[in-house]
Amino acid sequence: MMTPRPLLFLIGLLFSSLALHGQNAPVVLQAETGVVRQPATPPAITFLTEASTGTGFVRVAGDLVRDSNNGASSPNADSRVVSYTVTFPGPGVYDLYARARVGSGGFDDDSYYLPNSFGTRPAADASRWVVANGLAGGGYTTISDIVSAGGPGGANNTWRWFRMSAFGGGTFTVPAGNLTQTFEIGSRENGLDIDKFVFGASGVFFTVGNLDNGQQGSTTPPPPPFVPPGPPIATGKPKFVGGALSNSQGVNFDKYWNQVVSENDGKWGSVEATRDVMNWTGLDLAYNQAKSQNVPFRMHVLVWGNQQPAWIENLPPAEQLEEIKEWFAAVAQRYPDIAFLEVVNEPTNDPPLKRSPTDQGSGNYIEALGGNGATGWDWVINSFKLAREYFPNTPLMINDYSVVNVTSNTQRYLGIINLLKQQSLIDAIGIQGHAFSTRGIPVATQVSNLNLLATTGLPLYVTEFDVDGLQDDVQLAEYQRVFPLFYEHPAVKGITLWGYRPGHWRTAQGAYIAFENGAERPALKWLRQYVQSTSLSTITTATTLSATTFCGGSTLSVPFSVAGVVAANQAFTAELSDATGSFANPTAIGSVTASAAGSYAVAATIPANTPEGTRYRIRVTSSNPSVLGNANRTNLTINPVFTAPELVVTPANNTYTGGVPTNIYLGYGPQSVTLTAAGGVSYSWSGPAGLSSTTIANPVFTASTAGVYTFVVTITNESGCTATQQVTITVLDVRCSNNPNAAKVLVCLNGKVVCVAKNAVPALLTYSKGLVRLGDCSVGTNTDLTSVAEKLIRLFEAYPNPFSGRTTLRFRSTESGQAQLQVYNPFGQLVATPFNGPAEAGREYEISLDGSSLPEGVYTGRLLTNGKVETIRLMIVK
Repeated sequence: MMTPRPLLFLIGLLFSSLALHGQNAPVVLQAETGVVRQPATPPAITFLTEASTGTGFVRVAGDLVRDSNNGASSPNADSRVVSYTVTFPGPGVYDLYARARVGSGGFDDDSYYLPNSFGTRPAADASRWVVANGLAGGGYTTISDIVSAGGPGGANNTWRWFRMSAFGGGTFTVPAGNLTQTFEIGSRENGLDIDKFVFGASGVFFTVGNLDNGQQGSTTPPPPPFVPPGPPIATGKPKFVGGALSNSQGVNFDKYWNQVVSENDGKWGSVEATRDVMNWTGLDLAYNQAKSQNVPFRMHVLVWGNQQPAWIENLPPAEQLEEIKEWFAAVAQRYPDIAFLEVVNEPTNDPPLKRSPTDQGSGNYIEALGGNGATGWDWVINSFKLAREYFPNTPLMINDYSVVNVTSNTQRYLGIINLLKQQSLIDAIGIQGHAFSTRGIPVATQVSNLNLLATTGLPLYVTEFDVDGLQDDVQLAEYQRVFPLFYEHPAVKGITLWGYRPGHWRTAQGAYIAFENGAERPALKWLRQYVQSTSLSTITTATTLSATTFCGGSTLSVPFSVAGVVAANQAFTAELSDATGSFANPTAIGSVTASAAGSYAVAATIPANTPEGTRYRIRVTSSNPSVLGNANRTNLTINPVFTAPELVVTPANNTYTGGVPTNIYLGYGPQSVTLTAAGGVSYSWSGPAGLSSTTIANPVFTASTAGVYTFVVTITNESGCTATQQVTITVLDVRCSNNPNAAKVLVCLNGKVVCVAKNAVPALLTYSKGLVRLGDCSVGTNTDLTSVAEKLIRLFEAYPNPFSGRTTLRFRSTESGQAQLQVYNPFGQLVATPFNGPAEAGREYEISLDGSSLPEGVYTGRLLTNGKVETIRLMIVK
């Protein structure tokens, strides 16, 4: 920070409430705000500003002066003394800290003079000055380091923090009633730069981050070094707890985390900063870490509006698209085992669009990917299409921040996800759980919005989790509030911490949970205990099913696996989404119970009344405890229930037998029947031998042996739906003595069996006053004969038959009731209903049928009376 030199003092930066923080708040003094006692030409001390950062500082510019006052240690000249006026928040004893930069001379550029108390003093009075020397060998740069003792040091020309008490500076006392004090320094060696001074209460410990940001320190001494024993804290758990890997986060990584993502090295701008020059070093480190641990690797990220190559911004869109494809192909070739691929990062917050001339690293290639387009998100959809092309077997993920803290944000994000789901382009949803989007947001709000995202049936992953907290108790409380809401949500499958050590992108906000020396903050200790003691389970529904097209009423198997804790006889239910793929109101289609982790399958049935649609999904869930499995990966088509027409049985000729069309009498009448199915594009018959074909709609069955023959046909329609129909053909041998060559047949006449000539049978069968039927009387009872009598006095015939124009259909019913007369064409299709109404018992009805408009062929007349069915063959000739 740069303040104009004419200011004579800087009031210390305090936190909002001194009553709350007291003297733990450091008092910050910008070095460039001081005043040289007596300016000289050339100046011994200069006031400068660092061009790249805007940091103001003082620099010793005069000749080297080292103990020149007769061996004494003092600045020796007013031109070498800078004075400051500083006001403190309260009385007390303070330690002095300084942020300084040692010049290229090293130990020849690293000393200056400090006063041994507040107040003004002569420049040449050695008793009032202290030499602060040896800075080149000390100092702190790691943001979480406690600034104490001398420090580990660092390279020349780098800013470091020094606790000046360790370099002879001593402490400074501020008395009550005199809070404004004068502070002075004197130059000793040229080449030393000083950015700022900080007065911190003695007994309080300050980190580099505290001093950088003017934040209060801690009264708790720094913990001792610690080496974690491992294994990762989520070992053996059904949900992973992963980490972002970078150079600063790699220490003890495998002792804490069991999923890996590269923090910055996977971003396109990091890999290909120079066109066609790929630097895979950092990304290889993360990928190989995952391989060595045998844990999932997440690729972050293909398309984004930040940290993109500068060289692509001004290329023509067509050339940009070719470069994007090359980038996708290069990642796919180098990293074949990606568990989750972030295709697009932060689409709602940071698209690849250059929004101002100073917007650097945006990529500016949104139009190359289709721009907003008709959907408003065409560039996202096209990115995923490319990803599916280059990564056909890799789960594809979208990722964004500030999603579940605001319901409107959730709904906007859900809109993009549903567009991708429509084309089966997305497999997982990423949510960045950063502290700035979770702090202060009620748990109920975040859970409600997670539930909204879960209606997609896609698994949720918290991709970038962190919790701020410079104070341990503040961070711990927020971890205990926020982490469980994600970890225990039934749709969340894993959480990734976006760093855990100093060097964390939010180190200044205290988001690290381990110190540089490995010591664990309370939040990390709690996290380990919480994860290891929390019993959870996850369900993984098979991503692919046996088919992608089903019909109402279809049955299918839904494989799934369950990991973690499973209760005795825990119920697992297969759920069907609605026609849009949403599980907001799913339909249960089957269930199974299990008592242990493992692989299972639900025998499911698509409800017969399921509306037709092409975007259905299926998932497996458990309600007690609540666990949501992922849905299958691709959209499912469901067609309406297929109900095939009844089979029509047509005898080979019109010889009257007194029986039904499904009866064949060996030795008399038709010896074969045609079985006609309809309504399909293919047919498959099963049953006994004897059919002329098993793959046509109308095979012929020819009788050769007495018996009961049941045939089943599976009919498949144009939508791929199937239905079955069956028919039973009864074959009776009525030949006298079962002689194939017999000229006579058996007739049961009034309860007695007689053997009669075939030409006498028609008269007997039409004899309406007796009880007559073909065959042996022993197969029936008097009741049967009564039924036969009823059939004999029924009437159902056509005259003329065959016919070309009109024919008369005549029928008589034995009972009063509803009657229906139907005519079917040779394909089993209904072509006419000449009569449909009440019929009186014993009354004959004559109905005219006009066949002039019907094609030539054999038709079937079907009479339904009181649940009874009779058929006759009608032949139209042209």
